[in-house]
Amino acid sequence: MVLEHNLSLVSKVNRLLSWGHWFTFFNILLALLVTASYWLAEPLPQSLTGWSFLISNWLGHTAFLCFLFFILTIFPISLLFPSQKHVRGLGAVLATLALVVLIFDAYVYRSLGYHIGNTAWPQTIELMRSQIVTNLRNFVLIVSLSAVAILVVQLIVSNYCWKKVSRLQATGFGRPIWVFFVGSFALSHLIHIWADAQLNLDVVRQDNVLPLSYPATAKSFLARHRLLDRSERASSHQQQLDALDYLKTVDAQLQCDQLLPARPPLTLIVLPALDSSQRQQLDGLGLRDLAPHFAPTVPAEALYQLFFGQFADANQLQQQLSQPPFWLTQQADRFSVSIQSQSTDIPEWLHHFSQPDAPVQVVFHDMAGLLELPEQGPVLILELSAQHRQWRLAPVQAWYRWPELRQQIQPAASLHLDLLPTLLAYAGCESRPQLAGDNLLAPRNLPKLAISQHEIYSFYKDKLVIIRDDHSFGIWSAATGLPLNERFDMPMLVDALQRLPKPATD
Repeated sequence: MVLEHNLSLVSKVNRLLSWGHWFTFFNILLALLVTASYWLAEPLPQSLTGWSFLISNWLGHTAFLCFLFFILTIFPISLLFPSQKHVRGLGAVLATLALVVLIFDAYVYRSLGYHIGNTAWPQTIELMRSQIVTNLRNFVLIVSLSAVAILVVQLIVSNYCWKKVSRLQATGFGRPIWVFFVGSFALSHLIHIWADAQLNLDVVRQDNVLPLSYPATAKSFLARHRLLDRSERASSHQQQLDALDYLKTVDAQLQCDQLLPARPPLTLIVLPALDSSQRQQLDGLGLRDLAPHFAPTVPAEALYQLFFGQFADANQLQQQLSQPPFWLTQQADRFSVSIQSQSTDIPEWLHHFSQPDAPVQVVFHDMAGLLELPEQGPVLILELSAQHRQWRLAPVQAWYRWPELRQQIQPAASLHLDLLPTLLAYAGCESRPQLAGDNLLAPRNLPKLAISQHEIYSFYKDKLVIIRDDHSFGIWSAATGLPLNERFDMPMLVDALQRLPKPATD
């Protein structure tokens, strides 16, 4: 009797495991439909190698996720509770929950550009809150009907696999199918190893598209977002990287109100690097600190970011500074530039835009004489460039007298890139396309982004993420400059990169 009972138990377990394998196979087919949506959210590859990786990774990684789910859930349940009714029903419920989570992750990825996870919960919750607030009834209806439909399909698949398990095994397709999926998984890894060594962007750019895929690295992250390109091999036979897309000059146009704003002019005073006595003099004027405020360490690059609101190409910086920016030429009556400095680094064209009654006044001052502030109107004062040994974009001293700015200012860093959108808005204008910086009185709900000498800086509240030109990264406190012991925050970088102009083609 004991032997017969043991044989019966072994037979039940074997059949449940066979059922579980075929149930997993049909769920792989269902999951492939869902994971295909991830690739639709990204630009498709342009080479045969890229397509080979996409297809093999899609098949192999999706099968891996489903088989991992089987190993972690249905397999132990089949061993611990070998009751076919309970295992089949519980397996259908668990598979339904897994597919719902996968669909939700696909929706989050399509909307935000990254997967759900520990570092993305605030953004994910905000996305769901906005959907619920916008249309609660449709949201509940769609989610409920989808979950019920998936559960019905799972119950049908579960029952079919149980009834037809012997016939399915007799087909002999089981082993070739698993060899096919395992081969796809191995092939995708081999292609990725080669592509990562060669910096084949068509493959590397696909990192992290699928959930629980390759961990994010600064190198693969930059490649995916078209911030790197491969150049000729140097004599050392090392791959050289060159920043490209974000350096392209954007042709912008101003859209302005017909009437000039009826308010006191806004004055922006730009100073050279200050010594301690000069800073004490400015501290005594009763102004508030605009801190932390970041600027490039190269004066010419700082001037370009300040006046053009874009990222500078270090190789073409002097050429980029040789012509006045679009806003000074398109609406010269709304902006004025005056020079009260002996510096020879100021471009010649800045001397030709003096409009005493303009709503925005920019003054270059060298602090050689007394700095006199206008009696009325907002005032911003800042150092042109920073001095820092480690960072290429670093804090500078900045002050302001502007009640509206005091009310709106957020506990986040401001940048030179923010000043041009602020000046344009005060003059009743806006740029099309939108510049990377923010109007300080109406900041966007995105992490800030700055790029200086091929290093990428992203700010969110007090967190500062720096991706260096060797593709390593560090996370710091923007206010104190102290390092933070945190991991690479890909959601923050994805949000910040939304400030870059979208390429027409990939």
